[in-house]
Amino acid sequence: MMTPNQTSHYFSEHPSGAEMRRTITARVWGRELRLITASGVFAADGLDLGTAVLLRASPIPEGNPRILDLGCGYGSIALAIAVHSPGALIDAVDVNERALALCRDNAVALGVADRVRVLRPEGVDAGTRYDQIWSNPPIRIGKQALHELLLTWLARLVPHGVARLVVGKNLGADPLQRWLIEQGFGCERAASAKGFRVLVVRRND
Repeated sequence: MMTPNQTSHYFSEHPSGAEMRRTITARVWGRELRLITASGVFAADGLDLGTAVLLRASPIPEGNPRILDLGCGYGSIALAIAVHSPGALIDAVDVNERALALCRDNAVALGVADRVRVLRPEGVDAGTRYDQIWSNPPIRIGKQALHELLLTWLARLVPHGVARLVVGKNLGADPLQRWLIEQGFGCERAASAKGFRVLVVRRND
């Protein structure tokens, strides 16, 4: 999940400039969530359109799934799932330290900090596997870096696990879908709205 500001990018580890926290309201699955954001993180002014499309087009996770929010930002996906799916355990992963701090604070404010672990990528145990991966991936890090990122984390799906990705059509959603299929994954377009594709990715074991 990720917009650059004038001094740094949302995928910077340590954004420059003053933090300037603010509170936004996001309506997800029929419930309004109050979330703290700040400059130097993705979608600081409110829930971004791509993430909104992803959430609107996806069912609320049921049961007790282990879930990864890859590129969590200040936590809109991870926290929406935690609030609506009380059995879910979620790892919220990002490289942006400011975003991670915001996600932790938002999890505490929403009363779900016991089920949302906020981590840098290297903080995730190598043996951890996920039933579901949700992501508005950082397309602007470049194709090669994006491909490496996706291959690394999609390999952590359990055999029948599912990843849900949202990608702008003008940012290469269709070529990315073809590439994922070429890598041996099942990849279907679950929704298309507002210039975004929601891709559902499965391991072909």
